Amino acid sequence: MDFGPIFIDHIGIATENLDAGSKFWELLGLQRTQNDERVEDQGVTTRFFSTSIPTAETKASMVELLEPTHPDTPVGRFLDKRGQGIQQLCFSVANLQALLDHLDANGIRLINRTPTLGAGGKKIAFVHPSSTGGVLVELSQRR
Repeated sequence: MDFGPIFIDHIGIATENLDAGSKFWELLGLQRTQNDERVEDQGVTTRFFSTSIPTAETKASMVELLEPTHPDTPVGRFLDKRGQGIQQLCFSVANLQALLDHLDANGIRLINRTPTLGAGGKKIAFVHPSSTGGVLVELSQRR
């Protein structure tokens, strides 16, 4: 099956405050790529930083800061349990539903069997950490 090419899209980092969490990434020289976005379905406000300037041939990997909109959200519970830090790793794919069907058929535990909407209106789905060696994996479909 062809799902790709598959790229690392972004690393999601849970933070209690976007402004405080942004300081290091700004000092490192990463550039904010868009305005902050509140994603109601996920219970977060997001802020993205680009690791490089994308070209026609390449897409820059991103750092996504995730601030919970309230404590009883996945990111809010993550912060309460583990504190600030890497919350998920996101891979960008060409055909998200086909990949989800393939993973499900091969016994991979999915949090989402069908895509939902994430930041930027992208289709996303999550793979349970029990199937990935303890890492929450987000899958995102390129437009």
